[in-house]
Amino acid sequence: MGKQRSILALIFVLVIAAITILVRVPTQLGLDLRGGAQLTLQVLTTEEVPEINARVLEAVQRVVEGRVNALGVSESLVQTTGQDQLIIQLPGVNDPAQAERVLGGTAQLEFRSQRPGTEDQFPIEFQILRTLEAQQAELRASGDEQALQENQAEIERSNQAILELFEPVGLTGSNLNDAFAQPLPAGNNWNIIIRFDAQGGDRFAELTKNLAGTGRSIGIFLDDRIISAPIVGVEFAETGIVGGSASITGNFTTQEASDLAVQLRGGALPVPVEVIENRTVGATLGRDSIQRSIYAGLGGLVLVLIFMVVYYRLPGAIADLALTIYALFTLALFNLLGVTLTLPGIAGFILSIGMAVDANVLIFERTREELRTGKSLYRSVEAGFFRAFSSILDGNVTTIIACAALFWLGSGLVRGFALTLGLGVAVSMFTALTCSRTLMLFVLTIPALRKPEWFCPNLPPTAKAATR
Repeated sequence: MGKQRSILALIFVLVIAAITILVRVPTQLGLDLRGGAQLTLQVLTTEEVPEINARVLEAVQRVVEGRVNALGVSESLVQTTGQDQLIIQLPGVNDPAQAERVLGGTAQLEFRSQRPGTEDQFPIEFQILRTLEAQQAELRASGDEQALQENQAEIERSNQAILELFEPVGLTGSNLNDAFAQPLPAGNNWNIIIRFDAQGGDRFAELTKNLAGTGRSIGIFLDDRIISAPIVGVEFAETGIVGGSASITGNFTTQEASDLAVQLRGGALPVPVEVIENRTVGATLGRDSIQRSIYAGLGGLVLVLIFMVVYYRLPGAIADLALTIYALFTLALFNLLGVTLTLPGIAGFILSIGMAVDANVLIFERTREELRTGKSLYRSVEAGFFRAFSSILDGNVTTIIACAALFWLGSGLVRGFALTLGLGVAVSMFTALTCSRTLMLFVLTIPALRKPEWFCPNLPPTAKAATR
């Protein structure tokens, strides 16, 4: 029983941790519950880009994500659909027309030269910007909309201050042919290779010649926001970097190098986008959906709890306690992982409650069968869990496989349903096989509760005598 007490202590600690997470980490609500705007963008071809492939679509998606972040919208969603479309969901946005103006244009990539005399000022401004961007990530996680908007305004001012420290040289994204990440020969560092057309190569050579050895940077701006500021080595002071190709180094990780390359390609590709749908979801609809979902969930949960106690007696009460623990664990996991709850997501969570109850039903029925054969309470409970395990495992694994298929192949609300159901099923298996079992075995250590009729009504007299 020392082992069971240790598990009980662990469960108690996890319950306290789950309650703490639910109190401190706000639940993230999706577009259908919170209200906001949803836009569908059509990516258009041009003479330079006659076909929209996966690489082009990825680059456009990254640029749009950057613009959405500039709007200060938390829990936004930007995803591809089909071969040439993007869907953008902006929870809490009350002015979809403004969002359309920001998202509907083509990204502008520009290489600028740092002005003389700004060598001391630029590092300070750049550090301020990076600090504000780090604070923005924390504010998004906290859900403080007012502080997020104030922080975004500070970022805009910082970006503008940095922009004024650089002067244009006529080198833009239209001159960039390609950008891709490449590993360095030694270590785990990566760099970014950029390639210009003939005109861009000449301008880049002149730019690097003027900046080489001065300590001033090449400012790479996307939509007037700085994304990188490499410094040219003194060895290029005579000729500049010629050949139309260059390498940006800076101890980049694989992800950082890949992200920067995608940003450069996105700014370089003159691919226009067109807003083909702009739909508003009202906050009233969101409140109604939440209210009805809560009523449905609580109503169903109360009926299940009552049924379990009436039909399964003491094990049913234990299952109810385990079910409450399950709900705490699952909701805390949603908040901890940043899962955005949508109406289908809530449906997936409610369905996973049914899966959790189903596991307990299988265990208790097997326990009753063992009791009717005349086994002791302890052996019947152990056998019930052992014999029901394979059925519970099969049912949960097949459900998780179905959730994985829906998440991988689906999109939008379908993926939300699959994610919440899959996480719920995984947690339900843990609570059924750990919490329920530990609580049942703990009850058996209390003499006043060790009565066979409280576990299985209408037990035959011979079996009842044997169980005692």
